[in-house]
Amino acid sequence: MGRRIRVGAMALALAAATISPAGAADSLLSQGKPVTASSSGGCCPAANAVDGDSATRWASAAGVDPQWIYVDLGAAAHVSRVRLQWDASCATAYEIDTSADHVTWTKIYATTTGKGGVEDLTSLDGTGRYVRVYGTKRCRTDASKGYSLQEFGVYGSTGDVTPPSPPGTPTLVSVTPASATIAWTAASDDAGVAGYDVYRDGQLCASTTGALQATCGNLSPNGTYGFYVNARDAAGNVSQASGTLSVKTPPSDDHTPPSVPGNVHTTSVSSTSIGLAWTASTDDVGVTGYRIYDSGTQLGTSDTAATTLGGLTPAKAYHLQVRAVDANGNLSDPSTPVLDVTTTGGSNCTPAQGVCGATQVATDDDVVWGLVSLPDGTILYNQRDAHDIVHLNPKTGAKKTIGTVPNVQSTDGEGGLTGLEVNPVSFASDHWLYLMHTSPNDNRIVRIKYDPAADSLTTSTEQVLLTGIARNKFHNGGRLRFSPDGRYLFAGTGDAQNGDNASNTSSPNGKVLRINPDGSIPADNPFHNAVWSYGHRNVQGLAFDSQGRLWEQEFGNSVMDETNLIVKGGNYGWPSCEGTSGSCTGFLAPKKTYPVAQGSCSGITIIHDALYVACQRGTRLYRAVIGGSSLTDFRTFFSGTYGRLRTVEPAPEGRMWLATSVDGDKDSTPHNSHNKILLVTVG
Repeated sequence: MGRRIRVGAMALALAAATISPAGAADSLLSQGKPVTASSSGGCCPAANAVDGDSATRWASAAGVDPQWIYVDLGAAAHVSRVRLQWDASCATAYEIDTSADHVTWTKIYATTTGKGGVEDLTSLDGTGRYVRVYGTKRCRTDASKGYSLQEFGVYGSTGDVTPPSPPGTPTLVSVTPASATIAWTAASDDAGVAGYDVYRDGQLCASTTGALQATCGNLSPNGTYGFYVNARDAAGNVSQASGTLSVKTPPSDDHTPPSVPGNVHTTSVSSTSIGLAWTASTDDVGVTGYRIYDSGTQLGTSDTAATTLGGLTPAKAYHLQVRAVDANGNLSDPSTPVLDVTTTGGSNCTPAQGVCGATQVATDDDVVWGLVSLPDGTILYNQRDAHDIVHLNPKTGAKKTIGTVPNVQSTDGEGGLTGLEVNPVSFASDHWLYLMHTSPNDNRIVRIKYDPAADSLTTSTEQVLLTGIARNKFHNGGRLRFSPDGRYLFAGTGDAQNGDNASNTSSPNGKVLRINPDGSIPADNPFHNAVWSYGHRNVQGLAFDSQGRLWEQEFGNSVMDETNLIVKGGNYGWPSCEGTSGSCTGFLAPKKTYPVAQGSCSGITIIHDALYVACQRGTRLYRAVIGGSSLTDFRTFFSGTYGRLRTVEPAPEGRMWLATSVDGDKDSTPHNSHNKILLVTVG
């Protein structure tokens, strides 16, 4: 295992040195191909734009916006570069679109700061037979001028760009307490299927080179798992996923419980927390954890022989016992005697405590994903699987569904209505809600106006800002975050279950993206597209600290999750490197890693330069203090108290919103979850 180079000039230089301009080896596909335009002046037909002669030009009708021109490449192609050579009548605002049928278009580039001359747009990522320049604002706005394009060069490859069909839904061949063998029917592909990847709840657990059966191990007895399969071809195209097979492993033949934990004692007591420690239990196979009870009701869990119970009630008596558990679910007898502990009085939450009380303000039966505070102290949040936005008054508990986001489609996994954000500078006046969601064809970012007077979503105002982010059953990312100055919108994406996407700077998948609020691409983005950083597996957490630096949280596969400090153009290593495991030399190192069993963390937030990380599989909240470019004083709260945790966001008065993700968060079925929204007091 190689060592990573730390963030700095050397790491950036190495990362930059490995990046060749996308499309440098691709062919010019557009020259001499059929061209269609919205209009043409008598001097200058559309065909002039693809004749290879910069002395000729296409000119649109004068004084009219928008205008467009598209070229028919003759076959589906992967588009990596578009070179525009403008005459004096250029476009300041335009987009580049691709299409399979010249009817439905997908935007792969947009700008509002076009300057004319030669604009060489590299690092594009689009697929289609037709490629269009769609101009919406001219450089010369007087009525006698139109658009004038001397050359319209489209570069790319016309090899195999078609992914295989989804494989058939798996069937169970056999199952043991520690493994499952599944089989499936073959996918089809125009050039031939090269292999299959088998996933267990979003984690790659087996691959084949063509066999239609595989075994996934490292399972636990009495566990329920969801298995599905993706097909891939020799060109690296990955199919959409098969249906999901739910498998429950049987119990093992281990029926011997662990020994009873001994010497349970306090290590700290405050008004809202109790620190506990005990003598570790033993087991013939192995202790997997501990459960902490208050008068017989489970209050928390722990991976080790110590924990801190948080979110407790001041001046309350607790009657605590600890039980050990093994992989087969065998529980030890409760520790004895009962430990009677009374929390101290008072309501102050000190920095030493870190996290204090949590008050439930609402429940919801859907997956609570994006969440934002409004100026009046109320909140809006997304229901991922129902595709609705809900307005909640946390003081009264009153809830109202303000609208359904159009064109959202779930994925029988983790896609659907995900990110929700407002511009911290302009929302009070413009009322735009920024949303990320899965559509029938992709993942995309849109914005829709919120009407405060009617307390409703005005869906007729929808603007599509960024499309073409590949979708799949899992690994869809989804988090949105504005920069503190409101100038840029950042988005976290997943690799769409194709690791090659993450390392390809032409692809928006496996990235942190950066766009302007209107969807155009900032001129200083490092690859002249929406990509800000790359080499990510599945980004679901973004937050800015007081220095304006962006922190990111992403899911690992089977080894470790990671928290990263994001730098412009940085490569964070996936798929070569997972956390600090694998071939990691030359990539930017994570600031913190977490074993996936204790992590699988989603949302993050930063309050008073303390980072809070909400974890799903780990069922806990991590807290760390940001010191320089490091994370210090790392602590764990709510371990096992509320189950799976997904979303954390700042709340008024320096507090924090926390949303759980219990049940139904891997199947896309609306209204089958059991979630809480909590208001947390932090130090």
